Formats: sequence, C-alpha cells, structure tokens
Amino acid sequence: MTGEDEHGHQDTDASDAEPGRETAPQSPYGMRAVGIGFAVLAVGLLVAFAVPLLLG
Repeated sequence: MTGEDEHGHQDTDASDAEPGRETAPQSPYGMRAVGIGFAVLAVGLLVAFAVPLLLG
C-alpha cells in the first residue's frame, strides 16, 4: 500500500500532527474554564428568558 486511502488522502499519524494543535473535548480544563462557562450560561439564560419577560 502506498500510504493513501481510496480517495487519495495521505495516511496521518498523531506524531505528524501540529504540536500546538489540540481537540477541545480531549483537552484538560480547569475550574476557571468551568466558571467562565457557567457565567456565559447565566448571561445567555438571562437574555433568553428574563429580558423578554420584563419587556413583554
């Protein structure tokens, strides 16, 4: 085999990947990221539900 699949794409190895590139679900995250996520959630819920109820 020549290292290509039936579509002509080259086989890739994890060692060939860019060293600074990571996939988000596989990356570790800390409590700071969790806190930011909850803050974004709270603002989104406020905009989606509270503001229309107050203006309606």
